[in-house]
Amino acid sequence: MARIWDDILTDLDRTIYGKAGYGAIGGGGERPALLVIDVTYEFVGEKSEPILDSIRRFPNSCGEYGWAAMESIRDLLTICRGQGFPVFYTKGMDDRNSITRGAWSWKKAPDAEQSIARDPISNTIPDMIAPVSGEIVIQKTKPSAFFGTPLLSYLTHLRVDTVVVTGGVTSGCIRASVLDSFSNNLKTIVAEEAVFDRGQVSHKMNCFDMNAKYADVIPVEDVIAYLKGLSPTTESG
Repeated sequence: MARIWDDILTDLDRTIYGKAGYGAIGGGGERPALLVIDVTYEFVGEKSEPILDSIRRFPNSCGEYGWAAMESIRDLLTICRGQGFPVFYTKGMDDRNSITRGAWSWKKAPDAEQSIARDPISNTIPDMIAPVSGEIVIQKTKPSAFFGTPLLSYLTHLRVDTVVVTGGVTSGCIRASVLDSFSNNLKTIVAEEAVFDRGQVSHKMNCFDMNAKYADVIPVEDVIAYLKGLSPTTESG
């Protein structure tokens, strides 16, 4: 099966990773949760348009890449809601100041953060994939959905054994969250078309690396087949 990272790997890369045994399919468990990471207007823009147009208003936007991913996220939301599987969202802090920004000041131009604060819809989740009643939106200050948040406690309470990861960006908050999910011994699945990044080489390379070591990075259709094959959840804890 062709993978999105095939065109950036060398023959030596393939040989090394193959001989080392990386990239096995771990599979999902019986109690999944869907995680929608940082899909706000800040990261996808107000509408689907080329990224160079989108970043004029939203400097962090991934433009049309984000909107394409939202189509897949919407499909996954429909399945998870129908099956009764828990859904969690993350986004940045609504209150952004020198304390909540913290180390972001070291590597990110202050003007970009100020433009976020000035735009009233920036930290809003688009209607296309907006949470419904009972779905929790977790605000975070750092890349990982787990760092400094109650997410793991919620997953433990619900006896979740598998996290299906979607959103953006692949090289940042997705990767950080996948690493923490893996480190907490949760089975971790990345829905390939449901994650996005502003840089395509970075997107492909991080998908490859996560699939090699920390998660199953698989097509959305395979994720949907996995979810449909599970028994629906009818209780909340």
